[in-house]
Amino acid sequence: MPDDTVRALARATELAVRVLAPAAMQVEASQQVPPAHLDLLAAEGFYGLAGPREAGGLDLPLPAAGRVIETLAGACLSTTFVWLQQHSAVRAVARSGNAGLRASLLGPLCRGERRAGLALGGTLPGPPRLRARAVPGGYLLDGSSPWVTGWGLTDTLLVAARDEQDTIVWAVLDVPAPGTLPAGTLAAEPLQLVAVMASRTVELRIGEHFVPADRVAGTIPLAGWQQQDRAGLRVNGSLALGLAARCAQLIGPGPLEHQLTACRAGLDGAGPDRLPAARAAACELAIRAAAALVVTQGATAILASQDAQRLAREAL
Repeated sequence: MPDDTVRALARATELAVRVLAPAAMQVEASQQVPPAHLDLLAAEGFYGLAGPREAGGLDLPLPAAGRVIETLAGACLSTTFVWLQQHSAVRAVARSGNAGLRASLLGPLCRGERRAGLALGGTLPGPPRLRARAVPGGYLLDGSSPWVTGWGLTDTLLVAARDEQDTIVWAVLDVPAPGTLPAGTLAAEPLQLVAVMASRTVELRIGEHFVPADRVAGTIPLAGWQQQDRAGLRVNGSLALGLAARCAQLIGPGPLEHQLTACRAGLDGAGPDRLPAARAAACELAIRAAAALVVTQGATAILASQDAQRLAREAL
């Protein structure tokens, strides 16, 4: 491994062992990811995991970035789930043809000074849930987006809305502090989840919210995005592998370790057409690993104080 990859994995492991894993049960009980956890990830440069070096990012290749995500996810999935949203915004701004947006946001995003969520309502199949209508000076966004994670922990939101030509408009919104939102433009409804409630995941309703043109990162036809989006399945697979790895660690030496290595190699080597199956295999391994941990631990696994029951729910 290159030296920078080794250093990043070592720091991720140190944070996972020293901070995230010991606090995971308390994070779930409080239903709130501590801002201090996110501050630590920012201080280590992990908010710039996917960012270019000239903007302060780590620019790790995907397999190495995947190992960092695995390490953190196995320690505290809620914290990792919130932090992971950042990287879509970093990539979108880094690739944007909007020079002003890159100049103003890319560095702060890579350093974790700005922290982003992700609203993908306009990318979902079928009629657009989140619509973009061109108006003088920018766009009006209207509709809803499910699964917006980190609400109340972020100050920036990368939004995907769709126009009348089925083109996705990627826009970067400033998110005011809770309680200061303009009436009628943004409203968040918390989702009740069986796991990762601390991730502050909401369904976001957006009503005639104006986005100026200088906050548009770019556009892409829906069909083009659906092909491009498959690469994101590799990152999602890392969350599942992280849970499987944590279960294998708690169980002790055994066949899960070898299955984990094979599953990771399958994800790393999969082309776009094979990524859905490779991600599904990672999710299936996480389910099996969590079930094996429950069986190994026995009846005490269902006590609310035990990691085993939390990991089993997170594997869902």
